[in-house]
Amino acid sequence: MNAPDTRIPLPAALLAELKSQLGDRCSTGASVIEQHGRDESHFAAVSPDAVVFPHSTEEVAAVMRACAAHRIPVIPYGVGSSVEGNVIAIRGGVTIDLSQMNRVLGIRTDDLDCTVQAGVTRKQLNNELRDTGLFFPLDPGADASLGGMAATRASGTNAVRYGTMRENVLALTAVLASGEVVRTGTRARKSSAGYDLTRLLVGSEGTLAIITEVTIRLWPQPEAVSAATCRFPSVRPAVEAVIQMIQLGVPIARCELLDTASIAAINRYSKMNLVEAPMLFFEFHGTAAGIEDQATRVADIARENGGEDFAWSSSPEERTQLWTARHNAYFACLNLRPACRVFSTDVCVPISRLADCIAETEEDVKRTGLPTILLGHVGDGNFHLGINFNPESPDEVERAYGLNRRVAQRAIGMGGTCTGEHGIGLGKIEFMEAEHGAGTIAAMRAVKAALDPHNLLNPGKVLP
Repeated sequence: MNAPDTRIPLPAALLAELKSQLGDRCSTGASVIEQHGRDESHFAAVSPDAVVFPHSTEEVAAVMRACAAHRIPVIPYGVGSSVEGNVIAIRGGVTIDLSQMNRVLGIRTDDLDCTVQAGVTRKQLNNELRDTGLFFPLDPGADASLGGMAATRASGTNAVRYGTMRENVLALTAVLASGEVVRTGTRARKSSAGYDLTRLLVGSEGTLAIITEVTIRLWPQPEAVSAATCRFPSVRPAVEAVIQMIQLGVPIARCELLDTASIAAINRYSKMNLVEAPMLFFEFHGTAAGIEDQATRVADIARENGGEDFAWSSSPEERTQLWTARHNAYFACLNLRPACRVFSTDVCVPISRLADCIAETEEDVKRTGLPTILLGHVGDGNFHLGINFNPESPDEVERAYGLNRRVAQRAIGMGGTCTGEHGIGLGKIEFMEAEHGAGTIAAMRAVKAALDPHNLLNPGKVLP
């Protein structure tokens, strides 16, 4: 179901120029280009014609200028953990792998910020920050690159307390389609100076510019951290409990919903022994007294909504086991039928509509009849489906796509969005006009045409 392949052959002169610039950091080897033609999505792989591994913004700019001169597409690539076909080279061209741009350029503890090259991953950054008393809290599950997280406006399990990349990116260095280098934003925490180009590029998925450096906000490491679990008789009371917690202002750091199918899949894959019922996983950050108070308030609200077996622990080992199992839910779903693929999708709705949206989706899942897990960051209205389907079966493909379509349309109809954090890529393009309207799409097209008039940057993504 990828977009039609309208690729242009890579000119020999361009390949020679790239090899002259980068030497063996320009590759056309079969294994390298195949690796860069796919991500974690269910979409069929489409390989680029060449992959380059720059070490600096200047090298990215030189590659972009060379490709622009030959009108050859360019696709930025982080670690390939995206799930909507965001990095698939559907029109061929040159993939710019930013993983070797992995230097932390500056940590400013007094200002609680740092600047990194785009290839630095979140785990690498937190290792560098370990002795500073600060950390970077956003956790999308995969050890994603900071540039990729900015490009997709990622968030993850901690977003309910710490926000998304939109709130945590202060400034960017990026390369435009012309090869020009631009710097957006400053390290100041607020500004009224001109158009907010930083927010324009955050979430643009490499279609407007190639992000090469990111300045991000850091947070103080909490004095104490604890995790908790609680099971419920069904999903609706679990969601209603979360809604009450948010409305009452309980400062939860993480709040994850897992349905019965998710728990069963996790038990099987991660060798855990959780009760197979809908559950909420929590994490609390603060002082020792503060997190005990948070846990007590959450336990009371959970019990009022039918929650049972509320258990919390400050053990780092138990927390790590719990969140590792949660982050491996995608692979747990894949393991349900190993010869199949997982159609991973997400939506986000206003918190007051979350229970209704999930309840309707649960009924839809039953009618669809495919092995499916439902889980999500329900503290901010965001939930996910992992749909296990056989890509060789036209019937299963149609059922999976139909379920995805109905969930996205349902969320949009409730005042929400077709994607809370995965991005548009190839997978959500069809919903863009329904969510934004024709006039807004026209404005987005005008921005794209102004910054990338020859449609060279990650073509075929985001805009219908």
